[in-house]
Amino acid sequence: MKVVIAGAGNVGSYLAADLHKAGHEVLLIEQDPEVAERGANLGVEWMVRDACEVSALDAAGLASTDVVVAATGDDEDNLVISLLAKQEFAVPRVVGRVNHPKNHWLFNQTWGVDIAVSTPHLLASLVEEAVSVGSLVRIMQLESSGAHLVEVTLAPGSPAAGKELARLGMPREATVVAVVRRAHVVVPRGDTVLEPGDEVLVLASPDSEDAVRSLLVAEAEPSGTSLIAMLSDAVTGTDPAGVAPSSTGPAGTGPAGTGPAGTVPGA
Repeated sequence: MKVVIAGAGNVGSYLAADLHKAGHEVLLIEQDPEVAERGANLGVEWMVRDACEVSALDAAGLASTDVVVAATGDDEDNLVISLLAKQEFAVPRVVGRVNHPKNHWLFNQTWGVDIAVSTPHLLASLVEEAVSVGSLVRIMQLESSGAHLVEVTLAPGSPAAGKELARLGMPREATVVAVVRRAHVVVPRGDTVLEPGDEVLVLASPDSEDAVRSLLVAEAEPSGTSLIAMLSDAVTGTDPAGVAPSSTGPAGTGPAGTGPAGTVPGA
């Protein structure tokens, strides 16, 4: 697999090294000559160019690249690189690094991003998964469909405890993809009976999440829920009233406005 990584900082360098060890063809693009020298020590190809320029991406061979990773420390640059990779070179898979959590909403297919990686959001999901029992936790989002992979650790009072999967009444837009029970993966079947403590992974559309929650989550939430809410608010920028950051941005900016010429908030 051929991978082009824009940005030879700590994230880009370590990613390049791991992929190279795994046997993939890796090219690092970095506009700072001093930073780019790290690529020489990694044993991967590297070039000193501005990855936001079409000519640089063309010289990097994006037309024959399988994956592009926009891993610079600037969200605006990562969006431009992602958009060019997808629109100008039709790269099959584009991964965008999100540096500022408030910019996460921009990293979608409108900007050419197939997978958005935000460290704060990943940490929040891992914390939620570790401390919450009986709560619906989003693990990841599939940008192409908008569906979410969600996880629920069944509490003793869960309405699903003791029931067969076929009798749950799961909505058509959702499906149980795995059940983890005492560190073992159980392949879900219609006659699989759910037990308290089971970690149930469900692939669900946004419209079906409420129905999935009502089927798997007990009405009385655990005391840790307020802590999780505060952690989630801290990394997503939601205010105390529960109002999420605007996804429209300033007038005439971002994908809803003028495209790549728009201003990235907080960048």
